[in-house]
Amino acid sequence: MTIEGSREETQAGRIRLGMVGGGQGAFIGAVHRIAARLDDQFELVAGALSSSPEKAKASAAELGLAPDRSYGSFVEMARTEAARTDGIEAVAIVTPNHMHAPAAKAFLEAGIHVICDKPMTTTVKEAEELAALVEKSGKLFVLTHNYTGYPMVRQAREMVAKGELGEIRLVQAEYPQDWLTEPAERSGSKQAEWRTDPARSGAGGAIGDIGTHAYNLAAFVTGLKTERLLAQLTSFVEGRPLDDDVQILLRYHGGARGMLWASQVAVGHENGLKLRVYGTKGGLEWVQADPNYLWFTRYGEPKQLLTRGGAGAGAAAARVTRVPAGHPEGYLEGFATIYAEAARAIRAARGGRKPDADVIYPTVQDGVDGMKFIAAAVASSKAGNVWTDLE
Repeated sequence: MTIEGSREETQAGRIRLGMVGGGQGAFIGAVHRIAARLDDQFELVAGALSSSPEKAKASAAELGLAPDRSYGSFVEMARTEAARTDGIEAVAIVTPNHMHAPAAKAFLEAGIHVICDKPMTTTVKEAEELAALVEKSGKLFVLTHNYTGYPMVRQAREMVAKGELGEIRLVQAEYPQDWLTEPAERSGSKQAEWRTDPARSGAGGAIGDIGTHAYNLAAFVTGLKTERLLAQLTSFVEGRPLDDDVQILLRYHGGARGMLWASQVAVGHENGLKLRVYGTKGGLEWVQADPNYLWFTRYGEPKQLLTRGGAGAGAAAARVTRVPAGHPEGYLEGFATIYAEAARAIRAARGGRKPDADVIYPTVQDGVDGMKFIAAAVASSKAGNVWTDLE
């Protein structure tokens, strides 16, 4: 992904983007808007930014949207935008989890590409129905597992695919946070309120919010598919209906083994996503807090530090690198890479083509896999921490 290439593509016109959710007081909506504009590929032109009509209108005015393109509902937005000659080509869905599936369905049926936050739905059934609709519609569905956009994560994936680690034996993924150590949902935190509410979050708490990120990251880098898991989901905060700590053993097809820990009550951790992968020839370690570096060790040799934009990085990292080595790239840029990949896929679709083979983004199938992971983990834990098949 070169800057020159992005500019050439932009000359064909920015992609007209709409947004559902992400109004005043929302965190992730602003992240998506920044990411969408970072490579100058999208222009936000419409939105149903809140379930409150007043807040939706005020949010749209703050963002400079035309009054007639601020909508009171996503249903109205999908219908009206699909009928406009200058209507949106894609929509970003950044609502709480329970609204992902109905919003995505409305826009896919209206012939509009979908970019959706994770987890994709609240149930496996919803996820499978959405996957069938994506297939039927012929439209793109992009799931924003943003960590797959980091250059050194792409580097790790490329190295595993090339066999530099040999046969994968062990995978360790962890994602500890501490922001829900106390019952923030009872003290006015909007972000905590919906994430701990089964009606809006689904059956999983921490496992849906951050556990799916760790699970997706492991799958993205290794290419492994999970066969079975054994899970212990715990709600440490009294009265909290959903889990705030997750400990899982994984068995992959082919014999590899894995461990996953995700917690939102691990005091001292802000956003501690980490992945370790070990094979018969070598091992890798990537830490989100220091994302421009990847540790690689060949068996019997000294540990090597590979750097984004510098020593040891290959083509997979280079194509999603924006600035020279030593200049940090991180969270927003990772999100922006997903949007840039989506832009390339949408531009290819404009011409009735498939995108280039190196265009990579999480798809609706990754969303289905994530929901099967959550469902199996919840079932395993409720049954007394027993091995449970993902299928």
